Amino acid sequence: MIPKAELHCHLEGSITPALARDLATRNGLELPAGLMGADSLYAWNDFLSFLAAYDLVCRTLRTPRDFGDVLYTYLAGVAREGAKYVEMFCSPGRPAALGISYGAWLEALEQAIDRARDDFGIEGRIIVICIRHYGPDKALAMVQTMVAEPHHYVVGFGMGGDEARFAPADFAPAYRLAHDKGYGCTVHAGEVMGPESVWAAVRDLPVTRIGHGVRSADDPRLMAELARRGTVLEVCPGSNIALGLYPDRAAHPLHRLIAAGVRVTLGSDDPPFFHTTLGMEYDNAGLGEAGLRAITRTAIEASFADAATKQRLLKEIEP
Repeated sequence: MIPKAELHCHLEGSITPALARDLATRNGLELPAGLMGADSLYAWNDFLSFLAAYDLVCRTLRTPRDFGDVLYTYLAGVAREGAKYVEMFCSPGRPAALGISYGAWLEALEQAIDRARDDFGIEGRIIVICIRHYGPDKALAMVQTMVAEPHHYVVGFGMGGDEARFAPADFAPAYRLAHDKGYGCTVHAGEVMGPESVWAAVRDLPVTRIGHGVRSADDPRLMAELARRGTVLEVCPGSNIALGLYPDRAAHPLHRLIAAGVRVTLGSDDPPFFHTTLGMEYDNAGLGEAGLRAITRTAIEASFADAATKQRLLKEIEP
């Protein structure tokens, strides 16, 4: 089995239908009848209905234990597919809205990472993400909390949300603080919006990675610049196709990006919603064993883990 590593997956977006049912039962909730189809998969048919389904699933989370169980379940699942390392996007906004403290939330996630390592040998880390359409002030406040309460498993800062809202430069204060305190930085860009979104991100933010970034393939000059900088794109083909950005794998720009010298990784984004897994992303990438091993090596090299952990993982994935 080819060893794998993942840099782009959202904690709440990793909740499988089976786990959603378990969480709902535990917390005395009922899932809406239309949330899952006859095939027991999440049912949605456009971007807005995807967001609605996502929100309904997130409502099953009520306690720190719930968040920890989500992370442990995901790490266990991808470890069975050969994953050695995962960085999970985790937003403290949702637990905060439930009255869960930042420290209690992180403690639950830490326990999940430790259990998964003990049980499956997989290494996990946390990237704290803000939500773009909530604005720069909330992003800065989030980073201020992150740096005031450092945790050894929190290794980076990122941003998801509506790519059309605000400009990357608006979030520069938050990103500068995270970068200055030694955290790795990534940002979602070039997914729904075009190459200009990626240009703005690499120009105005101290990022070494771009979440998605696939629209960079529309601009040869941008691909050349990304290759020159060594900026890594966290590419999620299954997500892009499910959301209608590309009609199929043949039309997806993964291979064009690689041919242009852009460093890429493979991620699953919100896997059960897009009917994919990290293993499926590797299997469906259309790359040979050497190419897939190179993807894993790039992911570990581009990860925000400490140098010792990176070196250990790089040795583990050697053929």
